[in-house]
Amino acid sequence: MLVMKMTVNGMKCFLWSRMAMFTVAITVLSSCGGNQGGMKLGDDEFTVLTVHSTASQQSTSYPATIKGFQDIEVRPQVSGFIVKLCVDEGATVKKGQPLFQIDPTQYAAAERQAKAAVGMAKSNVNTLTLNEQQKKNLYEKKIISDFEYQSAVDQLLSAKAGLAQAEAQLTSARQNLSFCTVTSPSNGVVGTFPYRVGSLVSPSVAQPLTTVSEIGEMYVYFSMTEKQLLGLTKAGGTLKEQLEKMPAVKLELADGTIYDEGGRIDAVSGVIDQATGSVSMRAIFPNTQMILRSGGMANVIFPYTMEDIILIPQSATQEIQDKKFVYVLQSDNTLKHTEIRISNLNDGKNYIVTDGLKSGDKIVVEGVQTLKDGQTITPITPEQKEAKYQQHLKDQKEGNIATAFK
Repeated sequence: MLVMKMTVNGMKCFLWSRMAMFTVAITVLSSCGGNQGGMKLGDDEFTVLTVHSTASQQSTSYPATIKGFQDIEVRPQVSGFIVKLCVDEGATVKKGQPLFQIDPTQYAAAERQAKAAVGMAKSNVNTLTLNEQQKKNLYEKKIISDFEYQSAVDQLLSAKAGLAQAEAQLTSARQNLSFCTVTSPSNGVVGTFPYRVGSLVSPSVAQPLTTVSEIGEMYVYFSMTEKQLLGLTKAGGTLKEQLEKMPAVKLELADGTIYDEGGRIDAVSGVIDQATGSVSMRAIFPNTQMILRSGGMANVIFPYTMEDIILIPQSATQEIQDKKFVYVLQSDNTLKHTEIRISNLNDGKNYIVTDGLKSGDKIVVEGVQTLKDGQTITPITPEQKEAKYQQHLKDQKEGNIATAFK
């Protein structure tokens, strides 16, 4: 009985030992495989990265307002009742396409009357022309006096003036008649109609009949600070040359999507807003698919390149009282706790260092929360770390317990 009890206790100890080893293996494997970025391969081994100066493509967005290339108010040029709407609201129209029809009855009558007046004036001119020629022959033969001949000449001149006046009135009448058909002043999209069929309109109405927005190309207005503008234009040259050097810009629409076509900066205000310290700028975007609409809101995305900057992973930093620090490896493998300055711009993974580091410095990129100033470490490169990690996985897979967790 005693032997059996000892055997049972021995088996329990063996089983507990195997379970403990299995638990340790699972824990280490999880920490290595599940979080490779945080793995430390030895008590004093830490991954060290050599930083270098580089260039980084960045972008800044600015709130913007979209305007049509031109938004033209359509107003009536004659008075009358609207008898027909030729298009619907929101329609895409071409220059010269009819939009509204105003009752033409009185204007058609005025045109006919003016045309009759022109006919009468022409007839009078013909009669007085013959009279003038006859008087001239008689005058040359000394049959009539100079006064009588001159009177005939004056009458002909008066008749010709009357004809010119009648023709001008006819032109005006025809123009008024043509104004009864209100046409689109440009290619674009029609706005709303405050007046409908039966409405009495005139050139003095408070609201326009509609607005036609020319949206083949769109103006996008935004502002940037004076300092930002100086950074873009400090290279010198004329404004035209500076605008041509500015990079193409993108447009982020209200739904968060990026507009397919790029735009270009074509105008910069010559006046700085004293209240905001900003400068108004304008970009032009093509609108071939008619996606953009006048009055819309968007964000202009302005790309630029930052030269001679240092990028470091955010995992390499510590934050103490709103300041960023890194551990810089010294020549004797000790660490120096170093404050750095970073740009406000980041991609969520890396920081742009503007001060505190120089090209060639070596910094610890993992496990920095466990370090302290002056500590001595054994530095390894990211490549060495990856090689050790892969070897651990291989040993674990092959069952080399003795080496898998060193």
